[in-house]
Amino acid sequence: MSTTPVTDLSRLCIHTITTKPWDIETAARNYSASGVKGITVWRDALHGRDIRKTGDMLRQNDLKVVSLCRGGFFPARDRRKREIAIDDNRRAIEEAFELGAKLIVLVCGADPSQSLEDSRKQIQEGIVSVLPEAISAGIRLAIEPLHPMYADTRSAINTIHQANDMSEAIDSPWVGVAVDVYHLWWDPNLEKEIIRCGKNNALLAFHICDWKSPTLDFLNDRGLMGDGCIPIRKIRSWVEAAGFIGFIEVEIFSTEYWKMSQNKFLYKIIDAYKKHA
Repeated sequence: MSTTPVTDLSRLCIHTITTKPWDIETAARNYSASGVKGITVWRDALHGRDIRKTGDMLRQNDLKVVSLCRGGFFPARDRRKREIAIDDNRRAIEEAFELGAKLIVLVCGADPSQSLEDSRKQIQEGIVSVLPEAISAGIRLAIEPLHPMYADTRSAINTIHQANDMSEAIDSPWVGVAVDVYHLWWDPNLEKEIIRCGKNNALLAFHICDWKSPTLDFLNDRGLMGDGCIPIRKIRSWVEAAGFIGFIEVEIFSTEYWKMSQNKFLYKIIDAYKKHA
C-alpha cells in the first residue's frame, strides 16, 4: 500500500456537482485559482450555455476537461423509453464532443419492474447502439458500477466484476470502467478486479470521496476524504499498480457541504486530498 502523501494538485480533478451551488464559470475560476488542474462537468451545468464556448472557457482557466457526467440509464421494460435513453446518450456524445471531453461516465440504470438480468442485457445493448457515434467523436465510454443499494433504479451494474465482464463482452478499446470508491470499497474482490481491468487497458476513471458512518442519506451524505471508513489511499495504490496515471476525481454529493461557503469547502477538499488521497 502506498503511504505517500499527495504534495501537489497536478492530478486533482473536481466534479462540478461537488460544488453544486456554483455555476460552472464560478467553479472554473475558483478551481483554477486554487491550483486544481482538472474538471469533470455534469450535464446540468451546461444548461443554457454554448457548450463549445464553455469548453474554451474551461481551458482558458487552465483546466483539463476530464469527462462528462453522465450518460446511461438504458434499461426500461417499455421499448419507447429505451429508445429515448439511446437518443439522450447520443446527445451526451455530441455535448462531450463540443465541450472537448474525451470520456463519458455511464450511470447505467435499472428498471425495478424487470429482472436485473434483463436490465443488464439492455445496458449492454444500449452501449453497443451508441458506440459507433462515440468512436466517431473520439470519446470513450466508462461503465461505472454503483453500490448495490442503487440496484433498483440507478444501476444494475453493482460490482466491478460485472463491469469488467460487460466491458470484455463488448470488446472495444472505446469502452471501459470507472472505479468510484464510494460504490466499491466494500468489495472483497476489488483489488483483483482492478488489476484485471488494468490488464485490459480498461481502467478509465478513478473517483474518490468517503463513506460516513453513520450515513444519514445514501445519496447526498458523502464525506470528504478522511471523514469516513474507506481506505482511499490503499485503493489508489491498487489502481496505480494497475497502470492508471489519470486524474483523481473528487465527486461528493453532500447536502451538508453544499450549505456551507463553497470557498471554504474548496479549501477543505484540497486539504483532504493532500492528506488522504
